[in-house]
Amino acid sequence: MLAITNCSQILTLRGPARARGGAEMRDLGIIENGTILVDDEQITAAGAALKIPRGAEVIDAGGRVAMPGFVDAHTHPVFAGSRADEFEQRVAGASYAEIAARGGGIRSTVRKTRAATEQQLFEVASRHARLFLRCGTTTIEAKSGYGLTMNDELKQLRVIRRLDAEGLIRAVPTFLGAHEVPDEYRGRTREYVELVVREMLPRVAEQSLAEYCDVFCEPGIFGVLETRLILQAARSLGLGIRMHVDQLSDSNGAALAAELQAATADHLECTDSAGIAALREAGVQPVLLPGATYMLPSDAYPDARSMIDDGLPLVLATDFNPGSSPTPSMTMILSIAATQMRVLSSEAITATTVNAAYSLNRGDRIGTLEAGKLADIVIHDVPDYRELAYVFGIEHAWRVFLGGRLVFSRE
Repeated sequence: MLAITNCSQILTLRGPARARGGAEMRDLGIIENGTILVDDEQITAAGAALKIPRGAEVIDAGGRVAMPGFVDAHTHPVFAGSRADEFEQRVAGASYAEIAARGGGIRSTVRKTRAATEQQLFEVASRHARLFLRCGTTTIEAKSGYGLTMNDELKQLRVIRRLDAEGLIRAVPTFLGAHEVPDEYRGRTREYVELVVREMLPRVAEQSLAEYCDVFCEPGIFGVLETRLILQAARSLGLGIRMHVDQLSDSNGAALAAELQAATADHLECTDSAGIAALREAGVQPVLLPGATYMLPSDAYPDARSMIDDGLPLVLATDFNPGSSPTPSMTMILSIAATQMRVLSSEAITATTVNAAYSLNRGDRIGTLEAGKLADIVIHDVPDYRELAYVFGIEHAWRVFLGGRLVFSRE
């Protein structure tokens, strides 16, 4: 039995058993001066005047904020190498497209990832998992997509499975074989799509290596027709659907996500009002990735304010990857969302906990601090939750618990 006492605020996120939109996103279910009780990996109670059971291990939060672990619903954590050189090129004025045309970008990371062994990738991914934990993230959606061959995609997905199985972090696997057209298929996109559909997807499904399939839907990469073909094949094999859409241009990606009733439509930097309306009507959750807009750099932030006000159950995520958003820090994302997209701190916390959990079909287990949920709890070294976005550029997590097990301590 574990008792976490003397919490200045417990952000329970209690409420309807679904993702929240509109004004609901501002209700964090706050308990002041509260205690959380944990037994056998699960929360048994959260309240202001709880009796501490005899023999319980007591953690004094010292007047700090306790909340659910962040759920990062869009990451690319398994890769080799760095693209710091490309960052320098962008600072000097080169565009992301120009760098990619010279063989950089995703294809650069693909070459390095193919050359790495599975054990080497696991060691790198384990380091990334520790970075997420120290930033207060306890669950990640983890994509492949830096292999782009059968063996290299399976290699990445096995690493993700191992991260989850060994309890390093909760990891939800997504197959992203259609992340880019690899060098050996340049000019033969349709042939590569056939490889993904006829060979890669059946093997991934057969080995139960992924829960979702994602596609980078963008002109010049995978257009609407190719994207629809891949995702329909994935659905026929029992995989859920997630999509990279409208990041670099408004290419009707949001409309396609609505048509296919995807679980999420991610990025949406260039989506127009009609696309947002289509997502709302189809019940597709938008996943916004402001770290990528900040890093590229660009001023084309998605219209988060309209999405929230229209009632969409918004999700915010890091898009952790080596090229366009190399940050595991969800509190940095909260800060960017506040200053650049006018997202309130309460709305951002909802978007990175309960809403993100439901986008991954895990809202019944994580994302809130309620009796019966897994005890994925973070104590942040702040007295008020609004300081998580307000005081930016530092790590606020003081203690991180995964299923009631201490997995990170600041001291």
